[in-house]
Amino acid sequence: MRTPSIYSVDSTVDPISQVMRASHASETPEERRMRLEAEAEAKRVSEQIDEELRQERERMKRSRGDVKLLLLGQAESGKSTLQKQFQLMYKPSSIEQERASWRTVIYFNVVHSLKHILTTLEAWDDSFEDDPRAPPQPTGYYDQSGSPIPPVPKIPSRSASPATGGRNNRIMSLRQRLTPLLATDAPLADRLSGGIAVSGSGKGGVFVRSGWQSRSIDKALGKAGMKKLSADLRSHEEEESDVLLQDVGRMLSSLKDDVRELWAHPTVKGLMMKRKLKLDEWSEFFLRDIGRIAAPDYVPTTDDILHARVQTMGVAEHIFDVDLHGRSVTWHLYDVGGARGQRHSWIPYFDTANAIIFVAPVSAFDQYLEEDPRTNRIDDSLQLFTQVCSNALLKSVHLVLFLNKTDLLKAKIDSGLRVQKYITSFGDRTNDYETVVQYFRAHFLQVHRRNNENRRVLYTHFTSVVDTKATQRIIGNVRDSIFRGYLQSAALV
Repeated sequence: MRTPSIYSVDSTVDPISQVMRASHASETPEERRMRLEAEAEAKRVSEQIDEELRQERERMKRSRGDVKLLLLGQAESGKSTLQKQFQLMYKPSSIEQERASWRTVIYFNVVHSLKHILTTLEAWDDSFEDDPRAPPQPTGYYDQSGSPIPPVPKIPSRSASPATGGRNNRIMSLRQRLTPLLATDAPLADRLSGGIAVSGSGKGGVFVRSGWQSRSIDKALGKAGMKKLSADLRSHEEEESDVLLQDVGRMLSSLKDDVRELWAHPTVKGLMMKRKLKLDEWSEFFLRDIGRIAAPDYVPTTDDILHARVQTMGVAEHIFDVDLHGRSVTWHLYDVGGARGQRHSWIPYFDTANAIIFVAPVSAFDQYLEEDPRTNRIDDSLQLFTQVCSNALLKSVHLVLFLNKTDLLKAKIDSGLRVQKYITSFGDRTNDYETVVQYFRAHFLQVHRRNNENRRVLYTHFTSVVDTKATQRIIGNVRDSIFRGYLQSAALV
């Protein structure tokens, strides 16, 4: 009987198998070996994918009862500080593990603040005296309409008094002495950002991604060094091995008196009083206590960590096991970047969110967005809150509003700063703290009422999230209200 050709039709034989057998019959031993290796690798990859999919299904099944909490708000509203307070309350060991890495942030905050002060002084010719030949200067950097007005450099006066000349000469001397310290601004920023430059990093000076704490240490020691470290020795070894931090620490120690003198200088205080020099709360916090921070054995305190400032890029997830009435529930807290260009990254988290804490800094009534200097930060917060309240995916999400930085609001009002100058709708209301804070609260409540088809309750708190005792008491109240909503949505009550 004649053997059928591989091209002949036989309905009882799979034609693909016929072709494969014919192909395998003609391969060399080396080709067979390579084929079998390729098939084995393909099988391994396929099984790995199957296992990862199985684990993901299990993880999704386990996390079905978890609470997912989003921290939303504009940049510099206090979201990351609030996240640190959650860490202190529910996972304090994580703060201890990160403590050493915050020294890089605090050194950077100090250096970046000094650089900002000296740059502003240079723009004003190291003087806060108004020159009669110079154009009129605004109070602050914005006119009544909110349009930005850059500071006009001073015209040196030939009739300057000896006292003024002496002050200027001293600032020039301080600038020269501090130049080596200011040169560490870029290396410290690279350490924090991983060397990735991001445009528009603003007053904070640098953006960081999730996990920057461990990367900061890794970069200092190298991978080989990290493998040798035990958890107990990690902080100590980092300090001993990090040449950059050693250099900055030594310079701060030797120049602390110059930093003190610059910070206390009448010209600096005069520019701040006339609002030609604007510093953030974290700048003032660290510069006021430069002696302690410049100490050779400096270790960041918890208060230092709460005040330290870095700008979050993307979304950072933090996981806590929260115990309530004997029941442990896993909370996933998502801290998101608040700059305008990063808000698109919030959307994927909306459809699974159980609760939102929206953080609005009420002290920012005299500030404008760095991305858009014509937009007042209070207006931006209200617009952003409107988008959150009106989003269809968030109609049933538990919503909490933190009107934050009330301590700074009170300090500004006590200093004589008038809200009506920046928020014209404030009108002729009394310029006292209680009137101002209730005015802002009413505007946020109005936004919520207009976008509340499901009659959701809005929980509102006046906060200063750097105040640990008060903030953790509020977090406890928020936890209870979120947990009640969680039980109701899970049909457990």
